[in-house]
Amino acid sequence: MKVLITGGAGFLGSHLADAFLSRGDNVICLDSGSIAKIKHNFDNPRFTYVHDTVLNEAMVDSLVGQVDLVYHLAAVVGVEHYVADPYAVLNVNINGTQIVLRAAYKHNKKVVFSSTSEVYGRNPKIPWSEDDDRVLGSTRIDRWCYSTSKAAGEHFCFAYHKLGLPVVVLRYFNVYGPRLDALDRGRVVTIFLGQALRNRPITVVGDGSQTRCFTYVDDAIRASVEAGLREEAVGRIFNIGSDREYTIGDLAEKIVRLSGSQSEIVFVPQEKVYGDSYEDVPRRVPDVTLMQQVLGVRAETPLEEGLRCTIDYFRKQLEDDEAAV
Repeated sequence: MKVLITGGAGFLGSHLADAFLSRGDNVICLDSGSIAKIKHNFDNPRFTYVHDTVLNEAMVDSLVGQVDLVYHLAAVVGVEHYVADPYAVLNVNINGTQIVLRAAYKHNKKVVFSSTSEVYGRNPKIPWSEDDDRVLGSTRIDRWCYSTSKAAGEHFCFAYHKLGLPVVVLRYFNVYGPRLDALDRGRVVTIFLGQALRNRPITVVGDGSQTRCFTYVDDAIRASVEAGLREEAVGRIFNIGSDREYTIGDLAEKIVRLSGSQSEIVFVPQEKVYGDSYEDVPRRVPDVTLMQQVLGVRAETPLEEGLRCTIDYFRKQLEDDEAAV
């Protein structure tokens, strides 16, 4: 089988490429970013890297026509982007998705679309099941542009599905692990790790009582692969994650302890970090029944085990970076 992964040089995309290569499949990776996470595959004859943007419609059409299965992961992700450049988030995430879906429809190729737990917004109902309502704030609040862009992508997926295109939508819940972003930026795990590994204060935004369910990347990738392979997944949405809930304060304490850091934990006002255009979500907990029953996957990696692997990866990266200076 031949698989196209847009955004294939990113965190999830690079692990997904590894998974399909290990099955013996051929992988084409389309990405316009750094190759650091995928360069280990460059000597593999079944791996092809294409440096280009998902907004290049002719290129996307050509690549989709060559493969059997498409994973669309290319997107602008990260709170810093939601707040600083909402135009890029909306433009790439919505228009890029339309380009991929048009090509897939033309060539009749199955698409697995990478969505997010953000689509639920601040719905107070916990846990969130796949058909629950979206509850968002004002369109003046930049924080909601990412959620909106991914929800629009889902709508396009199901519109094409009504026309006969096989699609699957995956909503990821706080996936972490080796290759996640870069230290000091991106998601909460890498921000905390960057501070902990340098023995700097760990800055918890707010009072630390907000909760998340963290999913180790190996578990998320197993579910993602099954979503592409199983016919019974077509036309459905799946929450991809663990339903074990932790506060952000808990996460900070675990990272300090597991890394052996001397960091102190400090609490900073939300507006000081993200300005006035950000609204946090107090709890995020998925109902993972469909992932378990239809995809046959459970998120089994304990948080502490996953954090140890992630800490080891970033500690080595930090040591390598310091040695190169």
